[in-house]
Amino acid sequence: MQAAPVRGAPGETMAAGMQLAIALLTAGLDSPELEAWAVDTLTPTGVDGLGDFMAGLHVISVVLLSELHEATGEPPTAILQRLAILAERRRGTPSAG
Repeated sequence: MQAAPVRGAPGETMAAGMQLAIALLTAGLDSPELEAWAVDTLTPTGVDGLGDFMAGLHVISVVLLSELHEATGEPPTAILQRLAILAERRRGTPSAG
């Protein structure tokens, strides 16, 4: 089963991309198995669908970064640096700084 391509008004395709991004992020919080299933099943295969999905991920990332900034008072650049360091450690790559 693959996600159906969605074409419509720009606001509709952005909303669909955001919903898909939220679904994949939420699945990752539940379990690695559900996350793997969701990635295999829900990730669009067409160029338009992938573009909408990437746009949705971008918007969700901006919203989450803004919420973290408001909650912690930490500048967005510092939050992103910490996230990058955490991602490197999770991958097993030594941090540059």
